[in-house]
Amino acid sequence: MKKVTFGTPEEIVPSRYCKGFCYRESEIDFDPAQIVYRRTPRGVLLEFWLESDEQVYGLGLQLQSFNHRGKKMILRNNSDPIKPTGDSHAPVPFIVTSKCRGFYLDTARTVEVYCGYPRVSGNAADGGMAGSTEGLYAQRHETGAVVMSILVPAAEGVDVYIMEGKNITDVVCQYNMLSGGGCTVPEWGLGMLFRCYFKYTEDEVLEMANHFRERDIPCSIIGLEPGWQTKTYSCSFVPSPERYPHFNEMVAKLRKMGYHVNLWEHCFTHPTSPIYDELLPYAGNFPVWNGLVPDFTLPEAKKVFADYHRRVLVDNGIDGFKLDECDGSDYTGAWSFPTTSEFPGGADGELMRQLLGPLYVQAIQQALDNAPTLSSVRSMGALCASYPFVLYSDLYDHKQFIRGVVNQGFSGLLWSPELRSVGSAKELLRRMQVLVFSTQCLVNAWNCEERCPWFIYDCEDEVRSLLKLRESLIPMLKEAHDRYAATGLPPIRALVMDWSDDAQTWNIDDEYMFCDKLLVAPMTAESDSRRVYLPAGNWVDFYTKEPVAAGWHDVTTESIPVYEMV
Repeated sequence: MKKVTFGTPEEIVPSRYCKGFCYRESEIDFDPAQIVYRRTPRGVLLEFWLESDEQVYGLGLQLQSFNHRGKKMILRNNSDPIKPTGDSHAPVPFIVTSKCRGFYLDTARTVEVYCGYPRVSGNAADGGMAGSTEGLYAQRHETGAVVMSILVPAAEGVDVYIMEGKNITDVVCQYNMLSGGGCTVPEWGLGMLFRCYFKYTEDEVLEMANHFRERDIPCSIIGLEPGWQTKTYSCSFVPSPERYPHFNEMVAKLRKMGYHVNLWEHCFTHPTSPIYDELLPYAGNFPVWNGLVPDFTLPEAKKVFADYHRRVLVDNGIDGFKLDECDGSDYTGAWSFPTTSEFPGGADGELMRQLLGPLYVQAIQQALDNAPTLSSVRSMGALCASYPFVLYSDLYDHKQFIRGVVNQGFSGLLWSPELRSVGSAKELLRRMQVLVFSTQCLVNAWNCEERCPWFIYDCEDEVRSLLKLRESLIPMLKEAHDRYAATGLPPIRALVMDWSDDAQTWNIDDEYMFCDKLLVAPMTAESDSRRVYLPAGNWVDFYTKEPVAAGWHDVTTESIPVYEMV
């Protein structure tokens, strides 16, 4: 790995707030002089060539795109992106290619990445009339060398960290170790996390918890959605005396039953909150839902927030949180603070929008006093591998959810699809199958008045069987996360990460390696058959232990295709 400084970098960058940041220089073959640096009226421009067959991956949790070659990607922190534009609630300015080289730009700006565009030449291009509007505007795939062009807006310089390895996985491990390594997680965090209906009272929560134990349905964590607070948009962080008059006693009962308890919140602080006045000097100049936006770049803001959470919630048995809406939205109401915001620590609204999720996580870790957790967060970014927080999304398309599982490993992130509303028992079980083979097994019944989705479709036995399978995988998952912490090796990886020189893997966005040993090929409710590719190696069917040859296979099953490497 080699650090190269172009111009004068900004002071407010991800590495400044990464407590485990650890740069160790080593020799690389790539000559940094190949990167052309220019200052433009819009900011810093970096350019270098991609080879004719060099594919591009990474750039954070991308639900709408996988192989980015030839695409324009704007790394803007945004919930619910509707097209493959680069928008993501976890954008990361880290690029890794099939030639096993990676480039991390240490910036919190909204980076524009043009992932391989041709230069002007005298060569004639294919043309002619297309048969449809889609054909007229379809992407033209360039077969020669192309230019990677990256703009860092507003900046006068940037630090770039260049990495090389034997495959993409090796490069990603180096990036993860730059942030201090992956996260350690407790075994209980890998069991089912069940989020209760948001209108539940404390009695109904306890009834749901008892139901799981009586019906032998494995569940480790009970999550409470917005209704647990007196105010939610923005948040008071005070238990509701109407729904939860004996809040601490309820938590104690859940803990005695073997559950851990996870609370929903966001950081926008309501005027009735006990910490509002104390936070006011350390907040931005624009509110969200009439609530303060804490400036977590300031130790004072973190301390106020963390001390209250520790005293009122953590010390009374809470050991997990769901940190919502720390991303922002340009597609679902534009409810976040504007980029023109100013914060007392010196960040503008653009920088804070990119940094808020990781900084919020740090404040909650401070409240937890770094006790073991596997919590949830809506936004992450660069250098976040060491945080035991799993991303989730308000998007719900099943194919996009599967793509998120596959994509997470490129960028030092953890991502979990979740089960919410479904249209049939078949869809429910297909979604549950993917949850079983994910980092976090998350059932989110926040809007399910019937207690949980499988009540509606009378498929509790099938769900129980899948959750028992999940239980059997927890030791394997724990071991994989321990390796992640020690070496940076992602527990879930796209096939192209391990088989980077196999062109068959370059565009497979619906299969992944799980815990090093298992290849998982999820299916949606739309079909009972699919094509599965097994790269070079020795494979057996996970269920039957029968050998399966490498290569392409047509598979028909009501289960989820899984293969074990032996």
